[in-house]
Amino acid sequence: MTSKLPSHGPCRSEARTLDDNATARDFASLLPLTLRMDDLFKREKYGHLSRSLAVGGEPRFSYEIGDIAYWSPGPDIAVLYDHDGESIPDPGIVILGKIDHMGADALKKYDGAVDVAIEAID
Repeated sequence: MTSKLPSHGPCRSEARTLDDNATARDFASLLPLTLRMDDLFKREKYGHLSRSLAVGGEPRFSYEIGDIAYWSPGPDIAVLYDHDGESIPDPGIVILGKIDHMGADALKKYDGAVDVAIEAID
């Protein structure tokens, strides 16, 4: 599945897609949503979801700038905007999708929390 995700507000990015896995499809079922995303480790913005997502994506212990990731113990999603060379601890993350570097750079500009609206478009 390739779903485009528009964003609104200061972190606008035009190139976003969701991966084709059960976890990403479950995330898409929550859309539209607005999340208050806080900064973590100066590498990611994360927001708490209202519920856990379905299991189905393969856990990873590394990431790339622009990854939209699900952290199951949270249940949180994160958008990774910088790389600090660290690996992700157990149980790992499931990649839900990707934003372009322009969107990742926009998130990097905010030291604290930012509200991010996410919705699916065809």
